[in-house]
Amino acid sequence: MFTESAEFYDAIYSFKDYAAEAVQIADLVRSIHPQACTILDVACGTGEHARRLSRDHGFAVDGLDLDPALLAIARTKHPDGEFFQGSMTDFTLRKHYDVVMCLFSSIGYLVTLDRVRAALTCFRRHLKPAGVVIVEPWFGPGILDTTRVTRVEGTHDGRRVERINRNRVDGRMSWLHFEYRIEMPDGTTRTATEVHELGLFTVDEMRETFFAAGLDATHDPHGLTGRGLWTARASDREARGVRRGGSPDDRT
Repeated sequence: MFTESAEFYDAIYSFKDYAAEAVQIADLVRSIHPQACTILDVACGTGEHARRLSRDHGFAVDGLDLDPALLAIARTKHPDGEFFQGSMTDFTLRKHYDVVMCLFSSIGYLVTLDRVRAALTCFRRHLKPAGVVIVEPWFGPGILDTTRVTRVEGTHDGRRVERINRNRVDGRMSWLHFEYRIEMPDGTTRTATEVHELGLFTVDEMRETFFAAGLDATHDPHGLTGRGLWTARASDREARGVRRGGSPDDRT
């Protein structure tokens, strides 16, 4: 997905207020799970949320991502955390967490509700008892503006990066067409392109998918950035099943 832009990721998204988002996440976690200490950030990217939640708010934060280039940056940025490479739909870690979160609409990259259910099931399996899942969704159908062209720019290691974004929608799918212009310190310029594919899911579809994954979910329509936010816990039926299995006390 970020094959052309991993090294410039933080420059491109320098408009994003990670500090304010970390405050919101920390406040949310402490309001719904005051004893929470550990967080797994799924689709963690370059680890900026992980770094700030650890440094500024005292959580022990690990991360998981599919992209090795993004993980390399995250490990440098937040050396106290463990960062794992893997798919959000199918990972198995030796740890369990008070919070498993997936932010910045990364869940949309799964494209289908079946894959979203697989990911949510995986998130639930990695929760400690009373743990919380937090998911920031992508936009639903009928919201994205396909006529708008947006430009963002930033600098990284003396290189100026500009990204132009155009959106395309067909039915329940969206495509983000990114064009990059990178000006190097020696005055040369190179260009690159990426296409990101994300599924469009309604609030009702997401709620049903959480339920199918064994999670009871609550939706905040605004969330961190106006895209909404889901918070969920293992449902009573799942909790009863776990108690019968006798495994919660063994989780670390």
